[in-house]
Amino acid sequence: MSRKRTENGSESGPATSHVPVDRFGFLKQEHANSPERFSKSKTTSSTDHDREERKVRKWRKMIGVGGSDWKHYVRRKPNVVRRRIRKGIPDCLRGLVWQLISGSRDLLLMNPGVYEQLVIYETSASELDIIRDISRTFPSHVFFQKRHGPGQRSLYNVLKAYSVYDRDVGYVQGMGFIAGLLLLYMSEEDAFWLLVALLKGAVHAPMEGLYHAGLPLVQQYLFQLESLVKELIPKLGEHFTQEMINPSMYASQWFITVFSYSFPFPLALRIWDVFLSEGVKIVFKVGLALLKYCQDELVKLPFEKLIHALKTFPEDAMNPDTLLPLAYSIKVLFRFRKVNVLVKFP
Repeated sequence: MSRKRTENGSESGPATSHVPVDRFGFLKQEHANSPERFSKSKTTSSTDHDREERKVRKWRKMIGVGGSDWKHYVRRKPNVVRRRIRKGIPDCLRGLVWQLISGSRDLLLMNPGVYEQLVIYETSASELDIIRDISRTFPSHVFFQKRHGPGQRSLYNVLKAYSVYDRDVGYVQGMGFIAGLLLLYMSEEDAFWLLVALLKGAVHAPMEGLYHAGLPLVQQYLFQLESLVKELIPKLGEHFTQEMINPSMYASQWFITVFSYSFPFPLALRIWDVFLSEGVKIVFKVGLALLKYCQDELVKLPFEKLIHALKTFPEDAMNPDTLLPLAYSIKVLFRFRKVNVLVKFP
């Protein structure tokens, strides 16, 4: 199973000894999107193991001790870095690499003691809302299952700290899945600063508009997605128009949680690898790839069945090795309405 909070002294608890879990820590019998759905076999062959070990060695050489060589390598070989990230970051290094590519490590180093101050000495108007929602975040993961356990406490601390740090945004329910995902790969403080990096735009466009009152950035992205579907998948776009289907009925969570809410976990991780490196364009590309892959079936469905199908995609469509190459091949071109800049996603 992936490292779960072992570096900051807080373990996910002994639940794994009582119930069967997959390699990511989700209960096998209860988690419908179990990563093991995509395992080619129940056992890992020696060839697969050797291949993974070589991959890890390449990544360790690329990032250096504690990430010391990362920036230098990115400057020297950006295309190599991009290709390796798209192939998937080794799970044992994922937490560190996410911090490096998001810019959150720099924020952490520039703000010593700030997280502790926010958690211990500040109060938030969102505290009751956060407490109410905590049990809904990854309820089938052993780290978050125990009421008031280490996972739920860590999640509360990160969300409360951010709601104080940025009182204009405060807390919105979808933020819990993002913070929860990060906590599976890093400490509370690291997860907090990565959340800050994302919402404030340390490397890519700020995400905070996804959570402002009225969800303005969500509305913008949904408008753009609808235009792209009509342009790139015209047959499906026409069917959506006939059945009065719009992206707000199926795609809002794609953007608000960056696919971490209901997508199979291994797929969500692979998307997050690229999302942190390349920005929101991968959300559009994956969404379009999913619709394109399922187009032949979707165009046959009436409204009620179409809504259901858009929330429960078939297993083969959700396989990272099937979906992501298709997503990378999609080229989209549109204007961001608010910045009025022509943007081309390669």
